[in-house]
Amino acid sequence: MKKTETKSDSLRVALYLRVSLDDGRQTIENQRDQLAELCASMGWRVVAEFSDQKSGKNSDRPGLQKMKAAASKREFDHLVFWDLSRLSRGGVSETLRLLEELRAWGVSWRSHQEAYIDALGPFADVVIALLSSIAKMEREKIRERTLAGLQRARKHGRIGGRPKAVDDYKLVHQVQALRTAGKSIRQIASSVGASPTTVQKVLREVV
Repeated sequence: MKKTETKSDSLRVALYLRVSLDDGRQTIENQRDQLAELCASMGWRVVAEFSDQKSGKNSDRPGLQKMKAAASKREFDHLVFWDLSRLSRGGVSETLRLLEELRAWGVSWRSHQEAYIDALGPFADVVIALLSSIAKMEREKIRERTLAGLQRARKHGRIGGRPKAVDDYKLVHQVQALRTAGKSIRQIASSVGASPTTVQKVLREVV
């Protein structure tokens, strides 16, 4: 958690940032810059920042848990995140439960990409449910397309130049399981007996 000191008379805001991988290809910088710009334009002061480099399907993300603990203590008034899929890709029930927890703690929220939700009134939960369902479906479709591609590549002798490691179904499933359990790249590499580079190649294809 990173804290920033500013004026005490404005809305206290926390940022939640998330990317799926920690292999260096993705960063939270772009999210941070645009969310900070939004807060500045609204006159909000950023008092905390929480981030994760982990799949949104996992609710045990360290940054998310720290954010919830801080919210329950009212260490900030408003949570800002890029979009609902950054907050959660766990489906409708998980997303709505998380947002309801924030409301119960007296913490409001804003999605940078879905600001229109603020104007929906009683229909907001319906739209949130739809967006959450779409995010979960998108994640599942990506996984299904990736596995279908692996099967085609294997059947036709790895057509398309896919990394050899990603054609190893046992390795793929081991890496997926360990990643879901929250293991780091190096921990996964040690567990499966592969190099960190190989693990990164597998994750780029299937996570």
